[in-house]
Amino acid sequence: MADLRVKLKQLELKNPVLTASGTFGYGEEFADFIDLNRLGGYIVKGTTLNPRQGNAYPRMAETASGMLNAVGLQNKGVDVFCNEVYPRIRHHQTAVIVNVSGSTVEEYVAVAERINELDDIPAIELNISCPNVKEGGMAFGTSCTSAAMVTKAIRDVFKKHLMVKLSPNVTNIAELAKSVEDSGADSVSLINTLLGMAIDAEKRKPMLSTITGGLSGPAVKPVALRMVWQVSNAVKIPVVGLGGIMNAIDAIEFMLAGATAIQVGTANFIDPQITIKIIDGIHEYCDRHGFSKVTDLIGAME
Repeated sequence: MADLRVKLKQLELKNPVLTASGTFGYGEEFADFIDLNRLGGYIVKGTTLNPRQGNAYPRMAETASGMLNAVGLQNKGVDVFCNEVYPRIRHHQTAVIVNVSGSTVEEYVAVAERINELDDIPAIELNISCPNVKEGGMAFGTSCTSAAMVTKAIRDVFKKHLMVKLSPNVTNIAELAKSVEDSGADSVSLINTLLGMAIDAEKRKPMLSTITGGLSGPAVKPVALRMVWQVSNAVKIPVVGLGGIMNAIDAIEFMLAGATAIQVGTANFIDPQITIKIIDGIHEYCDRHGFSKVTDLIGAME
């Protein structure tokens, strides 16, 4: 069988399959369905400095070939994660990565400092799609200047692998990727959800309490593939691809476009065993095509 090991700079993964934040809880929720230790890693739900209740219901809606969500980073805060959740999940023999979110640079830094102290958390994923409350609500990740600012602030306090998750709701995602690379990011993950909305025509009302929400699932895959290809050609750091990956062939397409690893998101809601099936499918593809190492697929589109 092919060697599926990949490296995101100093972070070694046993295979390129990760899970997307917000679709996999803290991993415990899926332990009855799969062996978590077989994953390349998993990314826990967005963690903020203080507890967040999230947005009002309804906050999820099914759309054609996808779903909209406006959960709003519901979580119990970094203290509960460190004191209660971390001791339960630290034993897993895979990379457990924490998605870090905030509304100000100071909040991001405070969370990253706490996570930096946890020996068995090798990386964070910095969610820069959050609204910057000090700048009128514009997301950190929609401007190169603000994205670079928060990345550098985290780089100064977080000494392990720093992955920055990029928003697709920008004019030039390659420029954004370069700005966080220059500010100390070890890798980038993309794409976060696309901004969308849905309307109930019979009720003449929006289907989400927030009116707009994040679109994910197969509908976003062509956009995600294009952006992964653009970014992988613009930066020297590893790229982690996500957006509509539903099977092994989808994952391989992202690697051919330049991704070193991938994340599975919406598909987890449909089939809780999908990550393992994707790992097995990547093995089968490599064997069928004569690849001895999965790394030979990275950027191998002809």
